[in-house]
Amino acid sequence: MKKFGWLFLILLFPSWSFAFKSIGSLPVQDLGRVKPFESFARESLQLLYGRQTFKLIQKDEAGKEITGKRSATEVIFTMMFLPEVWTEQNVLVIDNRALKQSLKVDPEQKYFTFSELVRNPRVGLLVRELEGRVSRKENLDTFSKAVQSLNNQLTLMNAIMSQRAIAVLPPPSDAKTDRWLSAAELQGEAKEKFSQIFLVAAKNTPKKRGESFSKEGQKAVGAAVKEFIDYTKAQRGESYAPFSEIKAELWLHNFQPFLWAWVLYLLSALLLLVSWLNENKKLYLAGWGFALVALVIHTIGFLVRVYIVKRPPVSNMYETVVWAPWGTVLFAMILEYVYRKRIVLLAANIAAILCLILASLAPTVLDPSLQPLEPVLRSTFWLLTHVLVIVISYGAYFLSWAIGNFVITAAFIDEEKYKTQIKDGALAIYRSNQIGTVLLFAGIILGGVWADYSWGRFWGWDPKETWALIAFLGYVAVLHARLTNWIRDFGNAAASVAAFSLVVMAWYGVNYVLGAGLHSYGFGAGGVEYVASVVVAQLLYVAFVAKVRQSRLQEAKEN
Repeated sequence: MKKFGWLFLILLFPSWSFAFKSIGSLPVQDLGRVKPFESFARESLQLLYGRQTFKLIQKDEAGKEITGKRSATEVIFTMMFLPEVWTEQNVLVIDNRALKQSLKVDPEQKYFTFSELVRNPRVGLLVRELEGRVSRKENLDTFSKAVQSLNNQLTLMNAIMSQRAIAVLPPPSDAKTDRWLSAAELQGEAKEKFSQIFLVAAKNTPKKRGESFSKEGQKAVGAAVKEFIDYTKAQRGESYAPFSEIKAELWLHNFQPFLWAWVLYLLSALLLLVSWLNENKKLYLAGWGFALVALVIHTIGFLVRVYIVKRPPVSNMYETVVWAPWGTVLFAMILEYVYRKRIVLLAANIAAILCLILASLAPTVLDPSLQPLEPVLRSTFWLLTHVLVIVISYGAYFLSWAIGNFVITAAFIDEEKYKTQIKDGALAIYRSNQIGTVLLFAGIILGGVWADYSWGRFWGWDPKETWALIAFLGYVAVLHARLTNWIRDFGNAAASVAAFSLVVMAWYGVNYVLGAGLHSYGFGAGGVEYVASVVVAQLLYVAFVAKVRQSRLQEAKEN
């Protein structure tokens, strides 16, 4: 394939994006399921480069830098056929400064080439040290996790360049395994037809800067992909791949329902804010309309993920971060409809916006890919009853947190002026806490039943179980204090905002900070400093407002 090396320079000018749409729909087997090539490419480039689009930088004959963005499908597919070119591109991201210092490379540099890292003798030493820690079952610190990530990057890129990373051809119907053959294992006609996809793309690539990929060229690439798929169907049967699920997954990538949902939630929040300030009924109804449309799109996004993987979409942190605000908005709509307190839906929209933006902007921390369930999660009944219930309880607490911030802010600005709004908000907080506490209690009990079913014991003081119980008891204390008038409207809001830190610990902290216990399928890494900063800032804000309010009340009493 060296004679096609010049194609890499052509990639700078017109993009292959249109031609690669058909390549992206090619069924492949990866990580235990069949998915479109585009999904594999996005997930791979995210691991290698830290993003799902690649910024290609080259110099022309005059030495001027030329840049161009390339899709994940373009990058990964050409990497399979032009490895000698991609080994010299800065495609591997390293963020950990200590790791870069240990490798004796420029600590300010972010991206590195495959060839320079493979030649670096320090990489092998660090990987062997890591393997020793893993074999001794030691907890990995941040540095060790960075080494692990680098090892995964090098392993994956090597597998892609050697065409071993993805499997493209199902086994014969009488085979004893369901493992597909990788591109490197293809023989004869199958190998010829798969390679033909790249050859057709290469043949139709424009040779001049500024020219776009012709419609005829796009059709030719699509025809080559179809020819390989038809050949596979003929060899392995019509049902060799779930094409309806593949189309649904491509729709998720292209439409991005959760992105559109937070945009509509934002429009709804702006309309509701203006209507709340000006008592404008038309804007209020328009805000409701945008919120309903956003919730519908939000729901469709969930249902499509359910359809693709045939399970509830709450098996990892990303899915819970997108699921919880769905419950927040739903509970807000119910409370808003019953009590007509405009602040409720406004606060829910803001909470949903925060979660969905976070899910979009932090793919390295919150992995959006669709993966098969861990064995312990494969009892769909328990997943539905326990995980869905306990996570949606966080949605109710998220609502009380959002309203609570509105209430304490209103009290800080002018408690007398916003007396009515504070009272209305406090009532909504109380109801949200009631809903959340009932759901959390039900989730804990159902989790115990699930634990008995999966691990043979109802309760074992696992960190996840313990922190769920602590969060439950914390909100029970808030509800009890409100019911007995130990705290009033402001105290209820402040306590609810502070108590949400318990939910953050049960939801995020156990998985991403402690990283211990039997709930290992939910563990992850990243973002600890940001989450901790937000929690501390929030608690300081509550303490500051409470102190200012106490000073004002004391001053008013003395006067």
